[in-house]
Amino acid sequence: MDYVSALLPPVVMAAFFAAIVVTIVKSQGGPNKSKEDAAVDAAFARAEAEGLPEGPSGPARA
Repeated sequence: MDYVSALLPPVVMAAFFAAIVVTIVKSQGGPNKSKEDAAVDAAFARAEAEGLPEGPSGPARA
C-alpha cells in the first residue's frame, strides 16, 4: 500500500494541471476574445493617458 500513498499526490496534481490547461485552451478565442482585446486596449489607453513609460521593448502596439 505504500505505492498508493506515493503515487496519489502526483496523480492528483497531474489531473489538476490537465484541468487548468484545458480551461485555458477553451477560454482562448471565441466570444471571450473580443472582451479580452477590449480590456487590453482600455488598459493601453489608460496607460497612455496617464503618461506611463513604455516597456523595455518599446510600444506594445504599432
